[in-house]
Amino acid sequence: MKTILPRRTHTTPTRTGSDTEPAPAATMHSQPLLHQEGREIQRYGTVRLMALGLAHDTRVYSCQRLNSLLADTQILFSLYKKHHWLMRGASFHQLHLLLDEHASRQLELIDSIAERVQTLGGIAVGDPRHVAEITQIPRAPDGCEEVPAMLSRLLEALEMILTDAREAAAKAGELGDVGTNDLIVSDIIRTNELQTWFLSEHLVDTPLVRA
Repeated sequence: MKTILPRRTHTTPTRTGSDTEPAPAATMHSQPLLHQEGREIQRYGTVRLMALGLAHDTRVYSCQRLNSLLADTQILFSLYKKHHWLMRGASFHQLHLLLDEHASRQLELIDSIAERVQTLGGIAVGDPRHVAEITQIPRAPDGCEEVPAMLSRLLEALEMILTDAREAAAKAGELGDVGTNDLIVSDIIRTNELQTWFLSEHLVDTPLVRA
């Protein structure tokens, strides 16, 4: 009985300068399109038209105040992380954990504030170099401060944010932007008031074992 062998299929390599050189990877259509540049499609400080039932000027105002709070909150977050890393002394363990916990909550606030700006049609400040230009919180030394100074610096930053937040919330409410008012009061103010309390108690000079 005659055996029939399967027919062999011959493939011809793509000619790219050599009879045996394979086709370039780009021809497989999976090459990322790298090094692209584009035009800026919305300038910082402007707001897009959004069907929110809020006047344009109200949204511009809210975005400006929220971005100010956003910049300060990003700086506060960075201060918390720095002091968390640099903490030392007898209270190291407790404060090391507390500052990291506070930093995590500030990170949540950063996202909430930024999303509110975007919801209103604005542009949330995000580049750290831009943040540094608009924050009101003074720059801390590059090195390590004593523990009471670290805590005092955090408390001063919290007070600056709280003062700004109260004014912004009141004005946003007057303009009818109750969403921004609610975010500032329910999240920013209440969180920062609680953190102020926790930090302040670590600066009370009280005896530990004998009155």
